[in-house]
Amino acid sequence: MKKYLFLSLFSLMLTGCVSSKVFNDLESRYASLKGDYNEQLIINDTLTKNLADLEGKLFDLNTDLENKQAALKSNLEKLNQLQNSYDALAENSDSELKERIAENELLLQKIGERENELEERISRVEELETLISNQQEAMQMLKKTLTDALLNFEDKGLTVEARDGKVYVSMENKLLFKSGSWEVESEGKKAISSLGKVLAENPDISILIEGHTDNVPYQGKGPLKGNWDLSTKRATSIVTLLLTNKEILPQNLTAAGRGEFLPVAPNSSKNGRAINRRIEVVLSPKLDEITQLLNTID
Repeated sequence: MKKYLFLSLFSLMLTGCVSSKVFNDLESRYASLKGDYNEQLIINDTLTKNLADLEGKLFDLNTDLENKQAALKSNLEKLNQLQNSYDALAENSDSELKERIAENELLLQKIGERENELEERISRVEELETLISNQQEAMQMLKKTLTDALLNFEDKGLTVEARDGKVYVSMENKLLFKSGSWEVESEGKKAISSLGKVLAENPDISILIEGHTDNVPYQGKGPLKGNWDLSTKRATSIVTLLLTNKEILPQNLTAAGRGEFLPVAPNSSKNGRAINRRIEVVLSPKLDEITQLLNTID
């Protein structure tokens, strides 16, 4: 793709038939494609790391299960030995025999308890794996639904992607705000309204609204105290708009200002700064049920 775009630019420059505006547009598209490519590399690395972490946890659980099974086998062997001792002691005094019987009954009771614990542990592990799988499928379905709902805004600086088990909706400020303002423009309101309709249908999702800026210091006058303050006010404006949809639960929403400190592109170029000036809506599954299960497995 980079080679093709470069040849196209070079050919157009040689023929002298391209205006500086077209050339700049092509150059901007090349930078955007390059940024997308680098972002995909980062996503791939993150997914690979998450997969390795999950595989490590699964290995630990399997190892623990094998240890429990080995312990159970050892206890069964002890039970057999005790049964043999029981037979040998049948000829001894009644008091000693009763004592051995009581010990055997106690051991049998403990073995039964351990077997029940092991079965419950296996059941909880299987339940946890099913729950994680269902949540992953639900987040993928949510991504598809959002992509379809926001399709008309993709050429206006809006993207939808899934990574780290979450769904990210990123909107560049050119779609939402004028420079230095935190009042959402009409086109941005349409995008937020479409987003809100999907969120209203998913009440079990936690919604984090993050405001981001570039690294150019805020020079305006008025109540703003800097980029961090501006990013916070913009995030809060999005929350306020979403809450006009009465079906969205306020307790699911969180507004956060990130300022200039989490860029996704270099601030050294005009296009990079434009990409960094954005609102990110981070959608996460609620983990209460998973946390409770993990606590029962430990």
